[in-house]
Amino acid sequence: MTITDRILGKKNVNGKPHIESVVPSAALPGGEVRIMGTSLKPPDLHLPIVQFGESEGSVVISSDSFVIARVPEGASSGYVIVKSDGHESNGHEVRVGVPIAENLHPVTNPAVDASGNIFSTFSGTRGQKVPVSIYKIDTDYNVKPYLSDLMNATAIVFDHEGEMYVTSRNDGTVYRVASNGTMATYAEGMGTATGMAFDSAGNLYVGDRSGTIFKISRSREIFVFATLEPSVSAYHLAFGPDGSLFVSGPTTSSYDAIHRVDPHGAVSEFYRGLGRPQGMAFDIHGNLYVAASHAGKRGVVKITPQKEATLALAGHGIVGLAFTTGKGAVISTTNAIHYLSWGIEGMPLYG
Repeated sequence: MTITDRILGKKNVNGKPHIESVVPSAALPGGEVRIMGTSLKPPDLHLPIVQFGESEGSVVISSDSFVIARVPEGASSGYVIVKSDGHESNGHEVRVGVPIAENLHPVTNPAVDASGNIFSTFSGTRGQKVPVSIYKIDTDYNVKPYLSDLMNATAIVFDHEGEMYVTSRNDGTVYRVASNGTMATYAEGMGTATGMAFDSAGNLYVGDRSGTIFKISRSREIFVFATLEPSVSAYHLAFGPDGSLFVSGPTTSSYDAIHRVDPHGAVSEFYRGLGRPQGMAFDIHGNLYVAASHAGKRGVVKITPQKEATLALAGHGIVGLAFTTGKGAVISTTNAIHYLSWGIEGMPLYG
C-alpha cells in the first residue's frame, strides 16, 4: 500500500486487514480499545471479528481505518487480531489485567507490602459493619481475611518500617495495625478520613474529604497542612518525585483537577480535565497514573511531567492502583482486584 493510498484511506490491494496501533495498549476485561489500521472492515455489511488471544471480543464500532472493540471476560495478555473477509491481520500486543480477588469493596488504592502481599478493603456503605474489613492476597493469590472490627476501612498504607496504617471514614480515625493483626489508634479527629501517604521523612498525611489535608509528624503532632475544595467521595494522595503531595478529590464537576501541594503547603493546580479522579501512583519517570475518565473514556489516565494526558488503560469502575515489583500493577475496581503485567516500573514509595 502506498503512502498516497494510506492518506486517501484506501484498502490494501490484497484486502488483508492490517493493524497499525491499539490505543490504549492495556485494558481490563470490559474495557474498550481502539484498533487502527487499514482494511479492517469487510466489504459487505458484516462486522469484522476481533480476537484477543483465543477469546473473541465484541465490536462496538467498525470502519476500514479503525475498530473499537471490547475486551472479553477471560482474555489475558497477548496479541489481538482482526479477521475480515476471510483474511487475518497481523497481531498487535495488548496487556490485559486478570482478576485475582472478587467480591470486595475497595474505595481507593490497594496496598502492597515489601513481600509482595496485596491488601484491599471491604469498605461497605457509610456506617455499615462488615465481617471482614481488610483482605490479604498472598503472592500465590490466595485471598484470606486479615482484619475485622474496623468500620468503613478506607485507605491502606505502609510506613518505612513496613507497619500498616488504615483510615476509617466512619469515625475519622487512623489506626496502626501490627503484623499480627492487632489494631491501635494512631490519630483521631481526622474528619471524614480517606486517603493517606507518607513523605520521605516519615510524616503521615491524611485527607479529610470535607476540605483538609492533615500532617501527622512522627511524634504524632497534628497540623493542618493544606485546604482544598471538598470532595463528594474521597481525597486520594500520592507523593511525586519532587517531594510534592498530589491530591485528587472528585467533585460534582466532570472537569476535575489534580492538585499539587508543595512541601510548605502551598496548593496549585497540576492538571484539570478529568472525570471523577480517584487513586493515583507515580512511575520512576515521574508520570502520574490516575483512575479517572479522560475525553469521555474511563480507565487509568497517564499524565506526563509536561502535563500531557492520555488513556493508558481502559476499564470501568476503577478506583485505584499500585505498582508492584517486576513492573506489574494491581488495579482496584469497585468490587475486585486485578493484576496486570504492565511493563512499567513504579516509583519507590519513599525517597
